[in-house]
Amino acid sequence: MTSTLRQAAPIRAVRMGDCRASLETRADGSMIVRNINPLGPYPARITDRLDHWAAVAPERVWLAGRDKAGAWRRVSYGEARAMIRHLAAALLRRGLSAERPLVILSGNDIEHALLGVAALYAGIAYAPISPAYSLISSDYGKLKYIFDLLTPGLVFASDGAPFAKAIASVVSRDTELVVASNPPADRRVTLFEALLAESDEAAVDAANAAITLDTIAKFLFTSGSTGMPKGVINTQRMLCSNVVMTSAHFAWFAEEPPVTLDWSPWNHTAGGNHDFNLVMHNGGTLYIDNGNPTPRGVEQTVRNLRDVSPTWYFNVPKGYDALVPFLRADEALRRTFFKDLKVMWYAGAGMAQHVWDALDELAVMATGERVLVLTGLGATETAPFALASNNTMVGAGVVGTPARGADLKLIPVEGKYEARVRGPLITPGYWRQPELTAKAFDEEGFYMLGDALRFVDPDDVNKGFMFDGRIAEDFKLDTGTWVAVGPLRASFIDHCAPLVHDVVLTGLNREFLGALVFPDLAACCQIIGAGAQALPVEVIIAHPQVREAMRAALVSHAAASTGSSTRVARAIILADGPNIDKSEMTDKGSINQRAVLANRADLVERLYARTPGEDVILA
Repeated sequence: MTSTLRQAAPIRAVRMGDCRASLETRADGSMIVRNINPLGPYPARITDRLDHWAAVAPERVWLAGRDKAGAWRRVSYGEARAMIRHLAAALLRRGLSAERPLVILSGNDIEHALLGVAALYAGIAYAPISPAYSLISSDYGKLKYIFDLLTPGLVFASDGAPFAKAIASVVSRDTELVVASNPPADRRVTLFEALLAESDEAAVDAANAAITLDTIAKFLFTSGSTGMPKGVINTQRMLCSNVVMTSAHFAWFAEEPPVTLDWSPWNHTAGGNHDFNLVMHNGGTLYIDNGNPTPRGVEQTVRNLRDVSPTWYFNVPKGYDALVPFLRADEALRRTFFKDLKVMWYAGAGMAQHVWDALDELAVMATGERVLVLTGLGATETAPFALASNNTMVGAGVVGTPARGADLKLIPVEGKYEARVRGPLITPGYWRQPELTAKAFDEEGFYMLGDALRFVDPDDVNKGFMFDGRIAEDFKLDTGTWVAVGPLRASFIDHCAPLVHDVVLTGLNREFLGALVFPDLAACCQIIGAGAQALPVEVIIAHPQVREAMRAALVSHAAASTGSSTRVARAIILADGPNIDKSEMTDKGSINQRAVLANRADLVERLYARTPGEDVILA
């Protein structure tokens, strides 16, 4: 299908909220951008709408997940509320609080959802923790750090078996452990079923009524790209205001409660706040996807999509990219997926234009209509919905304009605009880390995102903004995985010694990491042997012995890597050093990564070419 034919197809009608914005330019060059519509009232508690839907539509399915036999297990709003109140009574009896919170180690499932919402219902803080800290880590360093910071009063893992080693290493025997199945044999454990048997209607009602908008709802931990994870305080005000912002944006939810299939982890703000809360608030149905955007995981997602026709769908760009071949090859899957779909939402990283185009084309093939492909911008500290695109369909990368109630401040920085946000959606800070909290806000109380934006059209703020990278060096791959540039740069140079003088890492919104290598020419000459110093630089770096040495170093570094955020897959050896006049190097001799990437964009494209050239060294 040609681009012209595709773009001529009508866009499926969807009632979206009004995203028009006002722009105020200040004397210092900064700007304030606001949605012209007021936010309006929001609930006093994030679980108020659970009570509402349990009364109004008690038989409607709220949560569904596959059981161990592979069949869908469904829980209605009425059933869920009853179980949640029993669980809330059990949590209250244990005296849990923000000082002694509930910690959940395991991933998305129905028991996780019920227990987490029970904590919210009772006004008890809880913290869902990345399962990777328990299942992948070898020393449990981050998990230990989090436990020391939180001092949990109760720890839950749905299946005790895979978490047994982490539990033995980190969870004190004085801390109560709850599992739904496979309790570790060497310690006292409470079964999830036992919590469901407890009841205290009066205590639950009193605790729920005592919740205020400033009550801590949960702690969410950032990825720790620059060190140990930070515990972001999420208040009821953040969650309640943000879900109303989201619902105002997707205005059609008021007439048609959303149906979605979602894998995004609840220990992240996108899955645990944005996706989960928009379903609960609007009386929708959430099918818990046991797949993920990996070669093996996407097959589970495809299996689930054969059963579910979502009306609203979320994925990271890598997830959509993984789905495209299946949707292209299978007409029945394509029809099921697009049949009722109103919006495809992506976040976590920027989407490549070819993926956006493919989704557009497949929607037209299935329905004769284009389906909105939209995104926004936010952070764990913003609950996360801060900016959002509307029915623009102008291409990938537009993050839109501020949500209702969110003030966006733009600060000119080196040709970009640094983005800062203020409003009821913003965290009060980091748990038990006042120094980090103080550094996160400016003098006017704006949270400093660290992201850069640029206008789609400088003459029309309503065209929205494009994401323009991070102010700092760290970046995300197209899976949403953070890359900690500083430590990786140091380990790469050390591993490749003495070949590498310095390196600039690439991979922003890409599938894998690459490297632009500034070589140590003396070491390269030593590899070649006598007379090498007299050779031109271009000849030295292209010499077969130098390239083989670099390839061997790249392969061994990749073999020692722990995942996509540390595995450098391709490299190009640079013939010329960093140029101080082009800001590639500071007067102290350090590399300005952003400047190198901007000045050598053509080399970055060569690193990621489908058929790499001879100058690209592969791991």
